[in-house]
Amino acid sequence: MSETTDLYRHDITADDGTRLRIYEVAPDAYDEAVLCLHGGLTPSRALFAPPVGDGTSHSWLHAIADRGRAAFALDVRGYGESEMLPEYDEPADANGPPVRAEDAAHDVKAAYDFVADQADGVHLLGVSWGTMTGGSFLEQYDDTPNSFVQCAPVYKSPIDFADAAAALGLETTLDAYVVEEYDVVKERQGGGPVFEAVWRAVVDSNQRLDDDSYVAQTGAIADTKDCCAGNPPYAADAIDVPTLVVRGSEDQTSQREDALTLYDELDVPGDAAEYAELRGGDHFVMHGPRRQDLYDTTAAFWGRI
Repeated sequence: MSETTDLYRHDITADDGTRLRIYEVAPDAYDEAVLCLHGGLTPSRALFAPPVGDGTSHSWLHAIADRGRAAFALDVRGYGESEMLPEYDEPADANGPPVRAEDAAHDVKAAYDFVADQADGVHLLGVSWGTMTGGSFLEQYDDTPNSFVQCAPVYKSPIDFADAAAALGLETTLDAYVVEEYDVVKERQGGGPVFEAVWRAVVDSNQRLDDDSYVAQTGAIADTKDCCAGNPPYAADAIDVPTLVVRGSEDQTSQREDALTLYDELDVPGDAAEYAELRGGDHFVMHGPRRQDLYDTTAAFWGRI
């Protein structure tokens, strides 16, 4: 049971005036903080603190705070409770993918500056597309966080994008956004209490269309397409801070071959780069039965470095 229950919300402003939402769970006193970056379809509240039970049992933010660090999570523009995109007000086929990782990096910069004002040291944590937005941030800016955790990364994926797109019901030529529908996503992810909580967190946000659907921009999917073509949105050798690459062994999106390629290309001294797998974990290992092991693995890494 978590001892920290309060989830606070902050609004910050990106350089271009876009309003961004940041969530916070923190102990009474702390020196270090962790800034968490979400994936391509699931915003931060749904990914890092889904309302399962009392809202803490499947919350990585609460797990971080319980271990003595403040936890912050950003909604990139177009996601969650941040400002939505003007492309959402037009037909999907009127525009191409609007927010790529290199664009989202500017939102990460605004969030990083906010968190750095609250703590003596900041660790960066990205999940799936969040590894791309975090990597792009580190490539574009001179900030040096204490470390970078890349969870369930997609980098130079061996997956055939056309096959993956077909499985998701997508065309290989991407419109500006997709509409995710309850029945389709439930069948894809298997349902259950955690799925229901994640779904509720998304449809209670600004991405909501109605109780049974929400909208998601396709920039993350376009970045994944590039990764499948061997052209990721950032170069791993641009990362020179201590880095942990971690994935679930059953993750079909973040492949072992790909994660090891990323790990091998890091420009990090050998004693500051780590690779870990959690047996049986899938792409959402942070919600599954190995989640406590993931929380412990990342906390131990932060303690070591």
